[in-house]
Amino acid sequence: MPGRRDALHAPAPAAERTAAPDPLWAAGASGRPRGIESRPALVSARSRFGDWEGDTIGGTWNRSHLATHVERKSRYLLAGKLDDRKADTFADRSVTLLNTAPAQLRQTLTLDNGSECARFSKIEHATGMRVYFAAPYAAWQRGTNENTNGLLRQYVPKGTDFRRVTARALQRAVDRLNHRPRKCLGYQTPHEVFTTAARGALAK
Repeated sequence: MPGRRDALHAPAPAAERTAAPDPLWAAGASGRPRGIESRPALVSARSRFGDWEGDTIGGTWNRSHLATHVERKSRYLLAGKLDDRKADTFADRSVTLLNTAPAQLRQTLTLDNGSECARFSKIEHATGMRVYFAAPYAAWQRGTNENTNGLLRQYVPKGTDFRRVTARALQRAVDRLNHRPRKCLGYQTPHEVFTTAARGALAK
């Protein structure tokens, strides 16, 4: 998110560089986080389906949160409530959401640099995706997700206490966005575009 201190890319003090790995990172298969500069160029070109961007949305006094993930080519949104902003909570919810998509539509995930994303390797292991991190203070590198979060705010405005929003009500808001025609999709809906891609992936 804009203005958030980069918790993942900050260089370790010299005394710590040869120390044992931090347990927060040790559980994953991918080691240290990958920067967006190492992400395949075809992701930026939106030349395939299966590349996602993810983030969180904060509620009243930042005491309640949502996880949101958007498929870059179709603009298809997945969202779920979070009990807290702990890294394991975000990772577990992300796995549940992303695994609703066919494996062929789970290629990459580009995340923000917040500490809630620190268990990225858990997401990689459970979904088969490669996770990349946007540069610090560069929300535009996850512009699809930022824009979609803004659209979602039409249904859950700033100041909403997500603890009082039911999962069903949240899903209704997500469904409305996914069924809204988009000019960038030739006035098809994200649901139409994503569902067509999913059917093709499952047919292979």
